[in-house]
Amino acid sequence: MAFMPVKFDLPKRVKLAQALWLLYWLSVMVGILIFSLGIFFKVELRKRSEMMDNNESHFVPNLLILVGLTACGLNAFGGKVCHDSLDPAKFPKWKPMLKNYLLLCGGFNALLLVTALLCVLMQFALYLTLAEGLRNGIRFYKDTDTPGRCFMKRTLDMTQIEFRCCGNNNYRDWFEVQWISNRYLDMSNDEVKDRVMSNVEGKFLMDSVPFSCCNPGSPRPCLQHHLTNNSAHYDYDHRIEELNIWTRGCREALVAYYGGIMNSIGALIILTIFLESLDMAGLKYLTTALETLADPENPESESEGWLLEKGVKETFSDLLATLKSLGKTNQVEGGEEPAP
Repeated sequence: MAFMPVKFDLPKRVKLAQALWLLYWLSVMVGILIFSLGIFFKVELRKRSEMMDNNESHFVPNLLILVGLTACGLNAFGGKVCHDSLDPAKFPKWKPMLKNYLLLCGGFNALLLVTALLCVLMQFALYLTLAEGLRNGIRFYKDTDTPGRCFMKRTLDMTQIEFRCCGNNNYRDWFEVQWISNRYLDMSNDEVKDRVMSNVEGKFLMDSVPFSCCNPGSPRPCLQHHLTNNSAHYDYDHRIEELNIWTRGCREALVAYYGGIMNSIGALIILTIFLESLDMAGLKYLTTALETLADPENPESESEGWLLEKGVKETFSDLLATLKSLGKTNQVEGGEEPAP
């Protein structure tokens, strides 16, 4: 017995074909959107590639571009089939392709599900890549005259301003590195020499941050230097006062930004899976309804459409039997020995 059978007459078949045509072209629009988001995501990764030591993965955005293009092609084809189903002279040429087309759509839905899962998993990889990249970026901040690192200062400053963040984990990351180049330090100054000599590695460390960490919304003029020295500033206590610099780390800010993009793309892909499933179910009903016309010569005759020709259990059993027979065939072919 067929699974979920539905009786159709001509007006019902026409309405189903028209609704499916619209649904397929809506899916094409969604495919274009996925393609566009894939390009946007790829550009955003390249824009801040320095923050990731140029180790960022472009697998997911490339996959999104491929998925978007595939969605456009598959759904445009489905829309054409639905359009031609209203014309008895045009529809027969599509019949031999429909079974393979539906199988291809099922495989595409599986690919969409994998893509949505990768959008979630990539956030963890991005977190680790940003942690290492930002740590190195802070170390190389001062190397404005070193080839390959000349623009690191500008990139990091712009990132901190744009994302309202400071350092890798927080502003204290700047206390652990020398972020002012030796060329801008007066080595004849006793205070500078004392700071350099007091450090085992000979670095000029201080409790200061770059200007890009300053919060322009703070009513107090920006305090960049001596952030942990209460006596260096009037009416100031770094332990209880909310600092007038950004307290959120750039890793957290960037992960939240990219995570928002990937979560939005993942939600869109889940919507696409739902639309593709509706398309497949509707096309199956439409094709079976056209194949089971009571009088093929009379388009106005009644017919019956279904999702599966047999019940779910029977269909599953047939599928297992087919797979077993294929396995046995392969074993026999593999076990044959050449004749002497």
